[in-house]
Amino acid sequence: MRAHEVLVVVRRGADFLVLERSPARGGYWNLVAGGVEARETPAMAAARELAEETGLAAEVRPLALELSYEGPSGTVRLDPFLADAPPGWEPTLDEEHVSYRWCSVLDAVALLAYDEPRVAVRHAGLAA
Repeated sequence: MRAHEVLVVVRRGADFLVLERSPARGGYWNLVAGGVEARETPAMAAARELAEETGLAAEVRPLALELSYEGPSGTVRLDPFLADAPPGWEPTLDEEHVSYRWCSVLDAVALLAYDEPRVAVRHAGLAA
C-alpha cells in the first residue's frame, strides 16, 4: 500500500470521466488514480497516471482539497487534480480498465465507489 496517491478528475465541458476497473482490479468505478512514485511530485504522478490510464496528455491542476483514507497499512494521502479534455476527445483505456462513462456531477457521484473521488468530482463541478 502506498502512503501517497493522486486522483485526477477529467472534465470535458460539463461532463466528468468515470472509469470502470477490470474485475481483476476490483471491478468498481473510479477516477484516474495511482501512486506517487519515488522522485516524483504529485503533479508529475497525476500527469503520468492520466496519460497511462486514458492516453490524455493535458495540464493537471491541483484541486484545493485535502483528502485521505485509511488503508490496511494506515492513512493514505490523496492529492486531487483536475484536467480538461478537449471537445470530442475519448479515452484510450489501459489494461486496468474495461469501460468508461461521461457523467454529470450527480451521475458520477452516484456511480463512484468511494467517498474521496465523490468529493473531488463535487468540488470540480463547483469550480466549473
